[in-house]
Amino acid sequence: MKLILNLVWLVLSGLWLAIGYVLAGIICCVLIVTIPFGIASFRIAGYALWPFGRTTVERRDAGAGSVLGNVIWIIFAGWWLALGHIVTGIAQCVTIIGIPLGIANFKMIPISLMPLGREIVPTDQPFATR
Repeated sequence: MKLILNLVWLVLSGLWLAIGYVLAGIICCVLIVTIPFGIASFRIAGYALWPFGRTTVERRDAGAGSVLGNVIWIIFAGWWLALGHIVTGIAQCVTIIGIPLGIANFKMIPISLMPLGREIVPTDQPFATR
């Protein structure tokens, strides 16, 4: 079932959302100071391509730097990406088939707002952090 949902997700919204994350990552990597944001954006782009069967958990070793980084991220890129998830999720919830995809979009809003200090893990290991 995860494979079918991931394939439908990829066609209907995953590719466009991943392109948004990749663009944000490229912009962040061009500016040398924001390379950590670019790396986080590329990591989330992979999650946006194939979200079913994976989840995010907080990293225990994330400190005050990730909090400060998340505040900067929300101001410059996070709210744009979260807005993309909201619009796409609402559009997908219009149809019955798209409801699981819309819910997945809504579940991705927190990581699009605050990507630093989070880790993407398989759903069968939600507490298997490093």
